[in-house]
Amino acid sequence: VQLQASGGGLVQAGGSLRLSCAASGNIARARNSAMAWYRQAPGEQREFVARRNSDGWTIYADSVKGRFTISGDNAKNTVYLQMNSLKPEDTAVYYCAVVPSTGPPYWGQGTQVTVSS
Repeated sequence: VQLQASGGGLVQAGGSLRLSCAASGNIARARNSAMAWYRQAPGEQREFVARRNSDGWTIYADSVKGRFTISGDNAKNTVYLQMNSLKPEDTAVYYCAVVPSTGPPYWGQGTQVTVSS
């Protein structure tokens, strides 16, 4: 499975961005897996942001709950992360991942999100 993330950029605090992550390659494996977003700020460990299971069930990190929404478009093999009310502490490289029920996750290349105060 290959993942291509896009949609990052520079935005002022309080603004919005929508990230996209398109899957290719073993699409069947991707569709039967959860898809998730993680982020990594400079000098920090990669942290969980949101996850969407193949049945549509979602879960969010407490730090983004109520502000971020993960969704998917199966026809386009794409998962989205709508980010509203952005804060400077949301600044990070955002990575999408396909998380199979067995085996290691597949990672995308990351997209930079910078929120200015």
